[in-house]
Amino acid sequence: VVYADYVIFVAEVASTCNESLLMQHLLKTTTDKKRRAYLINYFLEQFRTTLYRQTMFAEFELMINEKVENGESLTAEALCDMYRKLNLLYYGEDIVIDHELDMEWARIPHFYYNYYVYQYATGFSSAVAIASGIIESGDASNYLKFLTTGGSDYPLNELKIAGVDLTSPEVVENAMKVFDETIDELDAIL
Repeated sequence: VVYADYVIFVAEVASTCNESLLMQHLLKTTTDKKRRAYLINYFLEQFRTTLYRQTMFAEFELMINEKVENGESLTAEALCDMYRKLNLLYYGEDIVIDHELDMEWARIPHFYYNYYVYQYATGFSSAVAIASGIIESGDASNYLKFLTTGGSDYPLNELKIAGVDLTSPEVVENAMKVFDETIDELDAIL
């Protein structure tokens, strides 16, 4: 009973893996070009909002904490400036950045927790890897073992049961490969 509960990171992996499995199934069985383009766009938005955006959020959170550790003040103006620069770095010069986007940091409560947002990006990458492994092998037994671990071990060790080693950059690199391939497919459809 003591180890039955799980950390939120593990829950994120499980729910996102199921979403990825469903998306892969829908993409495999959908032949209508418009519907397929919609599904692909939806999947790409999951990558953008979870892998890229949450990574940007984590970098912003790190920058904020480093400034505090260095004895610097965190004014709204400084936070807006940092957030603007990160948006430009992550999304490029073509993004439209207005005052509302500059202030987006102020409405995201995750920044007031202890370095949580990176878990969305690593969890999503892990989920894509697990789903890809299940689809390629046709075997979900390791995933099911992972789901039964609860809080019995550290999340990194639990993920290894499912075949994911987050101590290697390979997991994120493979997720980025899936992202690139999905963009190419959408480009071909359009």
